[in-house]
Amino acid sequence: MTKVNHVKFATLFAITVLLTTSLALQSAPSAFAVRVCGDKICDSNNGPDAEAEREQMRQQVKSGTAPEEEPEAPEAAPKMEEKMEKKEEKKMEEKMERMAPTWKTATGTIKSMQDPVVGHETHQLAIILPPSEKVYKGILSYSASEPIQLVALHGPLAEGEDTGQAIWTPDGKTKFALTFIDPKTAMGSWMFTGNALAVHTLNTKQFTVSYSVNYMKSEMSDTVKTGTIKSMQDPGVGHETHQLAIILPPSDKTYSGLLTYSASEPIQLVALHGPLAEGEDAGQAIWTPDGKTKFALTLVDNKAAAGTWKFSGNALAVHTMKTDQFTVSYSVVAGH
Repeated sequence: MTKVNHVKFATLFAITVLLTTSLALQSAPSAFAVRVCGDKICDSNNGPDAEAEREQMRQQVKSGTAPEEEPEAPEAAPKMEEKMEKKEEKKMEEKMERMAPTWKTATGTIKSMQDPVVGHETHQLAIILPPSEKVYKGILSYSASEPIQLVALHGPLAEGEDTGQAIWTPDGKTKFALTFIDPKTAMGSWMFTGNALAVHTLNTKQFTVSYSVNYMKSEMSDTVKTGTIKSMQDPGVGHETHQLAIILPPSDKTYSGLLTYSASEPIQLVALHGPLAEGEDAGQAIWTPDGKTKFALTLVDNKAAAGTWKFSGNALAVHTMKTDQFTVSYSVVAGH
C-alpha cells in the first residue's frame, strides 16, 4: 500500500469511528445522555451528588430491584393536645349534666316477672327504671292488662334504718324503703321521685304494661336527697306533744320540688313560708320556734303512710300529732 492510500484509509477509519460513537450516544438511555457543559461534554452524573447516585444505581443493579417510589407518609396519629381537648370536653359535659340534669324519655311494653323480693314470691313485678345511686324524678303514664300498684324505692338503707316503714329486699341484706301506691286502676299517671321505679300486682299471673316515662337523674346535694330519719319532739310553740321530721331546713330562698315518702305510720306534710314580717300573722296557721320568728304553715293531712307531694316553701317537713316517734324514708328533688 502506497503512502497516499494509507492516509486515505486512516482518514476513512476515523470518520467511521466518529459516526459510530455519535449514533451510540444518541441512542443511549437518558440516564447516560450527554450534554454540553461550556466547551466540554458532560453528563447528569457530574454534579456534587454524582458519586452517591452512582453508588445507589450500582446497588440497585446488584440486587436486581428498580428504584421504589417514596412511600406516602402515614396518617398522623391524634395529637396529645387533641386527646386532652376531647377528655376535657367529656369532663365538661359530665359536669354540666350534674349541674343541670337532662330530661330523658323512655317508652316501652314489658311483661312482669315473679317478684324477687323475700316475702313477695307470689307477686308480679315489672321494673321500669332500675335501682340507681342517683335520684330519679319524673312522671309515668301507663296502661296495663289489669289494675297495678305503683312502686318507688328509696335507698339502699343503712343498718338499723328499717324501723317500721315498708321494706323491699331482694336478698334479706340489701334493703330499700318502699313507697307503695295502689290506685286500683289499670291506667293512669304518677309523679314520683326515688332510686327505682316499678309497677306491681299481688297476683301470681303475669301482666303486661305499656308505659311512657319522662325523667331525670340527679346527683345528691343539699336539695336532692334520699334518706331515712326519725322524728323528734316538735320545737314549735304549742306543738310540744307532736312529732316532726325536717327534710329541708328553713331557708331565705324558696324550695320548689317533689317529695316521695314512706313512713312507719300515716303522717302530715308540712311546708313553711316566711319568716313573716311583723303584723303578717293575721289569722292563717302559724309555726314559730320561739314566739318571735314566725312562719305561715301549710299542713296537708292525706291520712297515708306513703305518697308523693309536689310542694314549694321555705322549709319542708313531715309531722304527726302524736307523742310517739316515727320513721320516714324519702326521696326529694328540689331547687331554689
